[in-house]
Amino acid sequence: MSVPLAVRSWPAWWRAQQASVKDGALAATLTALAFVPTLSVIGAQLNDLPKRPADALAVVLTVAQSAPLAFRSRHPAACLAVIGAAFAVHQALCYPQTFASIGFYLALYTAGAQQSRHRRTLAAAVSAGYAALAIVLSQLGSPNRISDFLAFYLVLVVLWMAGAGMRRRRAEEAERRRLAALAAGADERARIARELHDVVTHHVTAIVVQADAAQFLVGTAPQRAGQGLAAISDTGRQALTELRYLLGVLEATGDAALTDHTPALGSVADLVEQVRMSGQPVELTEHGERLPRPIDVELAAYRVVQEALTNAVKHATGQPTRVTVHHRAGHIDIEVTTDGIAHAEGPAVPSGGRGLNGLRQRVHMLNGELTAAARPEGGFSVRALIPSRSTG
Repeated sequence: MSVPLAVRSWPAWWRAQQASVKDGALAATLTALAFVPTLSVIGAQLNDLPKRPADALAVVLTVAQSAPLAFRSRHPAACLAVIGAAFAVHQALCYPQTFASIGFYLALYTAGAQQSRHRRTLAAAVSAGYAALAIVLSQLGSPNRISDFLAFYLVLVVLWMAGAGMRRRRAEEAERRRLAALAAGADERARIARELHDVVTHHVTAIVVQADAAQFLVGTAPQRAGQGLAAISDTGRQALTELRYLLGVLEATGDAALTDHTPALGSVADLVEQVRMSGQPVELTEHGERLPRPIDVELAAYRVVQEALTNAVKHATGQPTRVTVHHRAGHIDIEVTTDGIAHAEGPAVPSGGRGLNGLRQRVHMLNGELTAAARPEGGFSVRALIPSRSTG
């Protein structure tokens, strides 16, 4: 189900409203402080010319250097243009120094940090405007030298570059978050793909083998054929149960569902019994005391046994299979061996296919090891060593 656009845009709208409130508070505070006489000495002074008395125009220019900060986040270029023009006119008309001129610094920093389009054009326009102001002040008799104007210009450049640096850091952080989200999504898709493979392959393989056996026994041993059909029914129900669990995970039903329905190592006996019902002779041996372990460790151990038995049913039907589980304090040691005919060229390590490759990835994520190889005397062996502590 698609998410409505209004719902998706709500966080961005809320952040924009918060920024607007903060900008409005900053503009109001700076405007109020601009009329505090003791703070006027903190403002920027560029002309060093005799001051004319403040009048109504001076008040307007003072407010124009601070009030536009209320929309600095939404329209940084326009904010800088208004404040910069008011600052230039205020300096050219030789009005008294004002604390509101700090707004020019803030607007310049904000434009460097948040202006996304025509950045170079804006920087060139500010530089040209400053050069014109310097020429006007020189013509009015300002005692400042070229080096003085250049020093003030360098201050403006530093403010712009500081804003640009903040913009770059924000972009890099956003890119890191995006890549992290993509990686997390890819890992989750791979995990679900492994789960689907393990569930579907195992149960469908068991159903196919049981169905073939039941079809063969229909005419010769009806009672055993009925038992095979019952085993097919049980296997299908178990497959549906596990598939419903995976759908629940996709719907983010929560950790409680994960804990309650994840197959655990304690279910291996049921798994072995199910494979026996399909006609595969399987022997289960457990050593040591079974200890409580994290969910991902239990699930990995269960999937190792499941995949090994699935391969035994597929590639060595009817051959004796042994499942040995050692419960140790620091790890679980699992070995599944299947008898068979030795290869003429001796044992070789096969590619394993998607199932074994997926198991290797799962076990490796837990800092464990999985090996799968042909046995010298014939058959196949799968062994896994899984640490008891989860690293997820």
